[in-house]
Amino acid sequence: MYVLGIETSCDETAVAIYHDKSGLISHNLYSQITIHCEYGGVVPELASRDHIRKLTPLIGQTLKDGKLPASEIDGIAYTAGPGLMGALLVGAATARSLAWCWRKPAVAIHHMEGHLLAPMLEAEPPDFPFVALLISGGHTLLIEVTAIGKYKLLGESLDDAAGEAFDKTAKMLGLPYPGGPRLAELAEQGRDRFIFPRPMTDRPGLDFSFSGLKTFTLNTINQHVESLQDKADVAFAFQLAMAETLSLKCKRALQETGLKTLVIAGGVSANKTIRANLIEMTAGIKAKAYFPRPEFCTDNAAMIAYAGCQRLLAGQSESLEIYARPRWPMNELQELKSQ
Repeated sequence: MYVLGIETSCDETAVAIYHDKSGLISHNLYSQITIHCEYGGVVPELASRDHIRKLTPLIGQTLKDGKLPASEIDGIAYTAGPGLMGALLVGAATARSLAWCWRKPAVAIHHMEGHLLAPMLEAEPPDFPFVALLISGGHTLLIEVTAIGKYKLLGESLDDAAGEAFDKTAKMLGLPYPGGPRLAELAEQGRDRFIFPRPMTDRPGLDFSFSGLKTFTLNTINQHVESLQDKADVAFAFQLAMAETLSLKCKRALQETGLKTLVIAGGVSANKTIRANLIEMTAGIKAKAYFPRPEFCTDNAAMIAYAGCQRLLAGQSESLEIYARPRWPMNELQELKSQ
């Protein structure tokens, strides 16, 4: 089965083709960073308009790269949420229109389920069941995963998501958009000078909170930052506190569930310090960590095409109704009965 995947949830336009036997056939991504950079963040209206301009040519290019005519596509998967409503509607309307024209089934995919399944694109994918840490600009979730669609929420952020905390801290330091990667680059020049708190690690539970860490960071900046080296030292301390907090919570989740496999996905999972801490932690308790390759950590259509392929193979598809869900709890997803 050849599945065309479409991702337009925020500020990346992405298209991919996945085959259930041959794996990933082709994928393309266009980033809107240069459009939003001057505003210091994503402008939803500009994002939607640019998706409209880029999506159709990108679909054509992806089919060309995969050396496939449209007639060979067996199904279409598209991100229906969560995300920016206007951006989601561009992808949903395009996917549903193509499905109608080509007389093919289409399936709406949850963006975070796509991230959760991204490591399945690798040569050595994890086996079910496992604990998943999903860390992105809008979400920080710990989930027990028994099968595709069978998810139990273990913990979540009570305020800012990890990626959001990275971006806001970067803005405090005067770093340009996108802030998270810029902060990580600056932290590489930092010294182990400040000790930042590891929030909510001194109490039981698997929830996260990063608002206090942000406040502590702001106070440190106001009191100590006078040079670029000072900024690098703050970035180093913030990133280490974030990495160790995530690591401790993941360790606790693995111990509480008795599982030995940890999947880490989402844009923040590309952070080298966070990866190193989680790999070291899992090795210490005889567990194993799985990550998607860096290009599939951020928003992409390969993960959407994969998730859609699994759901289409299980017989799931939707009516011709075009809809998007800016907010969409993962516990509402349908479990695949054929697994």
